[in-house]
Amino acid sequence: MNIDIPEGKDPIGYVWGEMVPGIGVAAANFSLAVYQHTTLGLREFEAARLRTAQINGCLFCLDWRTERDGQKVEETFIDAVTQWRTTDAFDDRTRMAAEYAERYALDHHGLDEDFWSRMTALYSQVEVVELTMSIGAWLSFGRLNHVLGLDAVCVLPSQLGAST
Repeated sequence: MNIDIPEGKDPIGYVWGEMVPGIGVAAANFSLAVYQHTTLGLREFEAARLRTAQINGCLFCLDWRTERDGQKVEETFIDAVTQWRTTDAFDDRTRMAAEYAERYALDHHGLDEDFWSRMTALYSQVEVVELTMSIGAWLSFGRLNHVLGLDAVCVLPSQLGAST
C-alpha cells in the first residue's frame, strides 16, 4: 500500500471514511448509486465495468461480479470482454458498452461522429448519460484504489458508512 494504515484499521474504511470523510463518504455514495439506481441491463453494465477494470488494473474490480436478483454474468464473460470486438457472446448493446468504456478510458477525445451515431442508435440519451457516469465512477475510483495500493483489500463502499 502507498498509504500508511494504522494497525487494526480497515484500509478502505480508513482512507475513504476517516482520512477524507467529506470526500470519501460522498464518493462512496456515488459509487453505490451506480449499482443501486442503474437501468442498464446486467450484461451491458458488466461489459463496461469489466472493460474499465481491465484498463485500470484494479484487482478487486476484476474479481467482482455484479449480482442482480440472484443473477450474475457467466464465468467466461470476462474473457468475452477482453475480446469485445470479435466475441459472439455479445449483442450489439453489450459490445457498444465495452467499446465505450475502452474509448472513454483511453481516447475520450477520439469519440467522433461515427461513434456517437452508432451509440445513439443503440442507447437513449438517458442511458448514454447513465453509462457515462457509471464508467466515470469506475474509472476514477478503480484508479484511485489501484494507485494508492488499496485494490487488493477493497470492499464495497456500503461498508464505509455510506447511506443506501
